[in-house]
Amino acid sequence: MTYTTKQQQAVLRCLEQHAAPMSAADLAEALRAEGSPVGLATIYRQLDKLEQQGRIHRVSTEGGSVYQYCSQDGHRDCFLLKCLDCGRILHLDCAQLRTLYRHFEDHHHFVIDPRATVFSGWCDRCADTRKEAL
Repeated sequence: MTYTTKQQQAVLRCLEQHAAPMSAADLAEALRAEGSPVGLATIYRQLDKLEQQGRIHRVSTEGGSVYQYCSQDGHRDCFLLKCLDCGRILHLDCAQLRTLYRHFEDHHHFVIDPRATVFSGWCDRCADTRKEAL
């Protein structure tokens, strides 16, 4: 059984309530606004723990890391799709991608970490907007 602190519960709850990925600073501001101030060092510590538990995703961006709640609690094989226009991150569980990852391992001797892999493209909403603009 994993021990969770009040701060860890607050960070997880905050991420769960926000659909968009959040930076540690965004989290600190949101927690302060809801009356649960948590220091930035504590937030980073809790984010590391939650990521190790598979409860959140960390996505590296040009502006630094952002974090998002993983709706597939503790599931380590979900894949991430990031929209290049709106920044939305979607979770995907697709057997076809596992086959591709196994191919990389068997034929190219390279092991992919699904939780650290982000596919970039356009979500259905942004793809539709792009089509309408053409």
